[in-house]
Amino acid sequence: MENILSESVLLKEKVNRSLLYVGIFSILMLFAGLTSAYIVRQADGNWLEFSMPFMFWISTGLILLSSATMNWAVISARSNKFDSVKLALVMTLALGIAFCFSQFLAWKELVAGGIFFSGKAANPSGSFMYILSGLHLAHILSGLFYTVVILMKSLGNRYNSGNLMGIKHCSIYWHFLDALWIYLFVFLLFMQ
Repeated sequence: MENILSESVLLKEKVNRSLLYVGIFSILMLFAGLTSAYIVRQADGNWLEFSMPFMFWISTGLILLSSATMNWAVISARSNKFDSVKLALVMTLALGIAFCFSQFLAWKELVAGGIFFSGKAANPSGSFMYILSGLHLAHILSGLFYTVVILMKSLGNRYNSGNLMGIKHCSIYWHFLDALWIYLFVFLLFMQ
């Protein structure tokens, strides 16, 4: 009976991980299409050049730190350090929220510099900046929601060396969002 349960848990983990990777691949394709469109549109001309908002640099630091704290949460769960799991997840949430706030401040910098998303004063270069960072932010919000769910489950010490599935999947998604932001940041930095 125990063997059947073990096989059932492994199958569930494989299915969940496969679905996670399908979702990640879909997001990756969305951003690949948008960055390709950016390059094609930039080549058409009428492209306003402007500096990267300083707050995007801050955002990058925040999301890198949040990946470190998420990794700490998984390592702590693997070692049955329940208090560390909770602390690391809370820190990841705080850094993720700070990332969101820094994105809004970056948009405020853009507006102050006369870079608008739409309207008569808008330029495609600015619109792409808002679209790419805004869509990434939407995915960060979904990652924050996922992390809250994992944190709530960790309050009951659910994640441990024998049960890492949920926290590992959350970690994979969070690290993917981190890597995606780094890609977007470097892309915008060098293509701007």
